[in-house]
Amino acid sequence: MGAGWTDLALCLALGIGLAACAGLRAWLPLLMAGVAARLGWLELGPSFSFLAGNRALLIFGLASVVEIAADKVPALDHLLDVVSTVLRPAAGSLLAASVLWPVHDPLVAVCMGIAVGAPTALLPHAAKALTRAASTTLTAGLANPLLSLAEDVGTFVLFFLVVLVPLMSLFVVFAMVLFLILRRRRRAAPPVAA
Repeated sequence: MGAGWTDLALCLALGIGLAACAGLRAWLPLLMAGVAARLGWLELGPSFSFLAGNRALLIFGLASVVEIAADKVPALDHLLDVVSTVLRPAAGSLLAASVLWPVHDPLVAVCMGIAVGAPTALLPHAAKALTRAASTTLTAGLANPLLSLAEDVGTFVLFFLVVLVPLMSLFVVFAMVLFLILRRRRRAAPPVAA
């Protein structure tokens, strides 16, 4: 029983980390998870093996290219963020559910994936949206392509860290929650009179 709980805890941590990646990019983590599963680096639940199939990899690859390219265009990046408010939690839920292989019932894995993946994906998405809004205000959107490139790199780095050290994802999610709380407090705090 102990090994089962340990496996489930590690898979939950992995699911949380993969969902956090989906909060930065919706399609790229799906592509990387499919490739990693194909290479044997990531174990997906039997019901989610389609993520490593040729058709899925082709769709995820094309969608990743479109998402990454559109995010570099200042006018399109905000539209992409609006659409991604639904898409990223869905991708996070799918990724989280796909690695919950100790849960033998696919319906339970999907429910757990939604419960863990959707809110986790929303955290980096919200942090990204706040950062982008500040960048647009301060630089008239000129810095947004650089931020987008940093998000691309961050997605790759976070994905590989999470796959190599699943418990790292818990630290990442905690840091994002802390960032959002501190940012909200800073906004809500009344200005100090001189």
